[in-house]
Amino acid sequence: MAERSTSGAPDLTALSVGDEVAQAEHLITRDSLVRYAGASGDFNPIHYRDDVAEFVGLPGVLAHGMLTMGIAVQTVVDWAGDPARVVDYQVRFTRPVVVDRNDGATLSVSARAAVVELQNHRVRVDIIATFNGQTVLGKAQAWVSFA
Repeated sequence: MAERSTSGAPDLTALSVGDEVAQAEHLITRDSLVRYAGASGDFNPIHYRDDVAEFVGLPGVLAHGMLTMGIAVQTVVDWAGDPARVVDYQVRFTRPVVVDRNDGATLSVSARAAVVELQNHRVRVDIIATFNGQTVLGKAQAWVSFA
């Protein structure tokens, strides 16, 4: 993991391309989906009703894509130390996260430095988010500025 400077921010001079800067596992439960639905206003029943999800051909209740995206970038935010440091974040949704009614779903997140721009005090972090061993976000990249 990346070292920290005396200010508490990651020490960019000690960071190399390919270094893992953060990793985490996040349990998503049906309660998580209800809370996210309330916060976001997204009450699509595929996110909380098994019968509706199955009726439309899904393998089960799915986590909201934006919830998955938010959980993944939180790992980078925790490393950066301040959410305002994440100045750009993009992903492609590649696979759904199916949330079991009893066991939930564990989202594994790993973040690596892909571009280190010392002169601009910024880093592009590539994020790998997986569920059941499969990547669920494609081209997940966050630019983090320490300027």
